[in-house]
Amino acid sequence: MSFHSTAADLVTFAAEGGGEHGGNHESLSPYLTGGGALFILLLLLWITTRFNRDR
Repeated sequence: MSFHSTAADLVTFAAEGGGEHGGNHESLSPYLTGGGALFILLLLLWITTRFNRDR
């Protein structure tokens, strides 16, 4: 397989979306994912502020 034909196949695959619709998985909720990320970041912020009491 040459570089040109491989590149052409990859472009065709990317244009079709790889057989998926938009790349989103059915079981992933964007609100649940975002809420979980927000919770983790707030937890890390709270932990960080507990260790910096002397400032």
